[in-house]
Order: sequence, then C-alpha cells, then structure tokens
Amino acid sequence: MTCSIIIRAYNEEKHIGRLLEGIKQQTVRDIEVVLVDSGSTDSTVQIAEIYGVKVIHIPSDEFTFGRSLNYGIKEAKHEFIVIVSAHVYPVYPDWLETLLRPFQDDNVALTYGKQRGHESAKYSEQQIFHQWYPDVSKSKQDTAFCNNANAAIRKGLWEKNNYDETLTGLEDLAWAKWAKEQGHAITYVAQAEIIHLHNETPRGVYNRYRREAMAFKKIYPESHFNVYDFVRLTTTNILSDIWHAARERVLLKNISSIFWFRFMQFHGTRMGHRETSLVTPQLRETFYYARERKKKEDEKRDVEPIRYNK
Repeated sequence: MTCSIIIRAYNEEKHIGRLLEGIKQQTVRDIEVVLVDSGSTDSTVQIAEIYGVKVIHIPSDEFTFGRSLNYGIKEAKHEFIVIVSAHVYPVYPDWLETLLRPFQDDNVALTYGKQRGHESAKYSEQQIFHQWYPDVSKSKQDTAFCNNANAAIRKGLWEKNNYDETLTGLEDLAWAKWAKEQGHAITYVAQAEIIHLHNETPRGVYNRYRREAMAFKKIYPESHFNVYDFVRLTTTNILSDIWHAARERVLLKNISSIFWFRFMQFHGTRMGHRETSLVTPQLRETFYYARERKKKEDEKRDVEPIRYNK
C-alpha cells in the first residue's frame, strides 16, 4: 500500500529528524512526505530537505490547522493520506502498515492510532493519552473522535469535503463528524503507536484547550461548559491523577504539575466555550505561534520497536 504523509511544522528542529528517521524505517516503502511549513526560523526545513521531503510554505498570517492540511493534501499524489504532527515519532516499523490496513474496507474513511507521551510529559497528559487512546483497537467506532497527530484519511473523500479552515482547532473532529454523517466508518488502531512530545507551560496548556473549546462550540453549537462543569471536572481529574500517581509511587514529583495542568485544562475549556471562534490577529499569535520555553502497562507486541539514537 502507498501513502502520502502530511506534516505540519513550525520551528520543530528538535523533533522532526526523529520522525523522519522513523518514517524511513517503515515496512511501507512507497511513501511521499510533504512538509507544510508555516514560517520556521530554525533548521526545520533544512533537516526535512536532507531526508528528501517535499516542502510547501504557508505564510504565518494565513495559517490555521485546517488550511495547512488543505495546502499539503492538495499537493499529495497518493489516495491514502497520513497526517502526523512534527513532534511525534513512530514506535514500531509497521506503524504505517497497521494504520493503513483498515482501508481494505471501502467504507472506512479515517483511521487513527495510539498516542503515548514521552517520559518527560506531564503526568496528567499521560493520563489523558491513556484515556483517549486505549490498548484495544475499535473498528467502526460510534463517535467521531479522532486526532490528526496520528491519523489517515482517503483523499477522494477529502476532495468532497476539505478541512474547515476557519476552526481554531479540532478540524479533525469536524471532518470525522462529516464522514460519519455520510455513512462512512472511523477505525481506531491501537497497534499504530506514536510518541507525542509536549512540553507546554501552564499558559500553553490554557491556550490549547481554550482554542479547542472555541472550535468544539462551533462544531457542536448546543454544547456548554459552565462553572459547575469547571469545578466538577477539575476536582475529579485532580483526585484521579493523585490516586494513580500515588499507586505508581510518583506522586511527590508530579503533585505540582497535576494541580496546574488540570486547572489550566478546564479553565481554558471554560473560557473557550464563552468566546467566538473568529480568529483575530491577536488570537492567531496566541494560539499558533506562542513561544514556549488509571494507568496500566501497554500491550507488549512481537514487533521489535525502532531503535532511535539518543
């Protein structure tokens, strides 16, 4: 099976080399890689060019997540489009093979794979990854949930419905919602695992969940998130994180981040539900270009993981 991989990037020189090395070691060999760069000032583009990647530039003042994907997919030559963030990398050499396999069913419009945080990730984010991306695959899932940090779609369907360029995030959810409404299926593939690197400040967490809540409100206008929801979800998630961290004997080193991460997550969500999703230049700078300084063992696979250089 062949595919085109679309990577959105902005100043990702610390991470993109590992992603491209992981792509190079995949069992799927006929791969086109397209990098959509939105004004990187570091060596992101130069590193990509070393790997023979096709680079497309989008002006930073025109960037949205949906628009950058539309730029890249328009230039892609294959029917199957794999979408990944520049700060992820695959765990296994059959990542692409397993992510694309469900497309043997003509009804499948979108697949997405497991995400896990790097060992340096905040504890609460690790808990979110385990909650959202379980160890068991789900074919033809009931909801439109997915995530474009590690996903694949059919270009033929994208041509019928491009990504929404007006959203401040969750363009993947909006597209998946459309696909399901057309009678297509969404499949979660647990074995298609990547490591997702986030090292956000409290302000970065707040901004991420704020803009995603703004987008969610536009996709689902009937949704709401009031003070009661904020207090309830902040409290229950902090208590859950503390309980799991205590069981794993890592509470002391994570107690501070558990409190600020969950507070900022749901504070941002509440504020986003109260705002318009119109992207002003000020919001664009805040959301897209901010400069930022229950857990069980995962399923063991027979496939040897990729050995990356440190």
